[in-house]
Order: sequence, then C-alpha cells, then structure tokens
Amino acid sequence: MKQYMLAVQFDYTAPSLPDDEVQTLYGDVERVNEELRKAGAWVFGGGLLAPSSSTVVRVEGGDTTMTDGPYAETKETIGGFWVLRCADLDEALAWAEKCSRACRGPIEVRPFEDED
Repeated sequence: MKQYMLAVQFDYTAPSLPDDEVQTLYGDVERVNEELRKAGAWVFGGGLLAPSSSTVVRVEGGDTTMTDGPYAETKETIGGFWVLRCADLDEALAWAEKCSRACRGPIEVRPFEDED
C-alpha cells in the first residue's frame, strides 16, 4: 500500500476560536483519528506549533547557518499532519475529506515517493 501525507493548512493570522469550539474541533479530529486506526490506515499524525517556533537549518558552500523560522513568509502553513497507508489516491482523498471536516480547514494530500 502507498503512503500519503495529509497536511492541515492553517492560517495563523486568523482570529483564535473560542475555547468551546476548539474543544469540539479536538473531539472531531480524535473521532477521525480513531476511525483511521480502526481502518488500519493510520501510520502517524500530529499537530505542530506555530511557525515562529521553527528553526531553519541551511548548508551552503559547506557552511551551516541556523535562523529562526519560518522558512517562508506566508499566511497559511502546515498546522498538523497525518501519514496514512492507503490502497490508492482515491482512498487518501476520501480520508482527507473527513479530516478537513474535522479540523475545519483545507487538507493537502501528497503521496510519498515509492521505495525501491
């Protein structure tokens, strides 16, 4: 089976949700996570801290530099992700639809490179 990354696109500039809505969202996401586990599609998943917590490591000409992130200045960035094992892209897209509903945001679906 092929593996896919479902990346949650999150707008860190948007106003924060009220606490009760955040708790409802977390519950919805956990229900999808449990469904993924029961279906055998779950490989790994997790939320990420804000881009301001990142460090960018760059090696150029043999020299290494480390700078505070994020790498790119953008409105939306990856806020979390799932790695799934699916029979095909159609199955991954069906899971992405459920994940998008649960986390109330867009989901980017990308296949991993095939291992030789």
